[in-house]
Amino acid sequence: MKVTQTKLPGVVVVEPDVYGDERGFFLETWSRKRYSEAGLPTDFVQDNMSFSTKGILRGLHLQHPHGQGKLVHVIQGEVFDVAVDVRVGSPTFGQWDGVLLSGDNRKQIYIPPGFAHGFCVTGESALFVYKCTELYHRETELGVSWNDPDIGIQWPIETPSLSEKDASFSRLADIPKDKLPKLDPAS
Repeated sequence: MKVTQTKLPGVVVVEPDVYGDERGFFLETWSRKRYSEAGLPTDFVQDNMSFSTKGILRGLHLQHPHGQGKLVHVIQGEVFDVAVDVRVGSPTFGQWDGVLLSGDNRKQIYIPPGFAHGFCVTGESALFVYKCTELYHRETELGVSWNDPDIGIQWPIETPSLSEKDASFSRLADIPKDKLPKLDPAS
């Protein structure tokens, strides 16, 4: 397994070992021992799955309090996955990084609590799964506008299909700082 740090502290890309031949392949999508040895969280409490078609964009989502760390990957299809640092006091506050996840490249990305997360489907469809370190709490859910010009995410699509909720999210600068997570000095 290869773990690569992105430009955002704590956001890492994981490339599991894949064993394959002409019949197909095998890989472990998660192992408490392996991921713990790599310094990643191992206390996941909820698994989620979504199916989306080409051009759909979901995000940018987070919870505060009850921040969720997310280990995400694509089983089938392809997405452009994005993390945005929204931790007040962080040197990378408002910065983003993205990675192409697909059923073919089998990469994963871990997004820690304190980061907004979103993805857009770049293939015909995508079956997207993620493990969460905290349960979903609707009352603490926040969102940041997918096209916030101050963040400047370079999405690979110009006019995505958005849910009504996702289309209503504010720019990061318009969210009161006391509603956002704070940088944990220990991180």
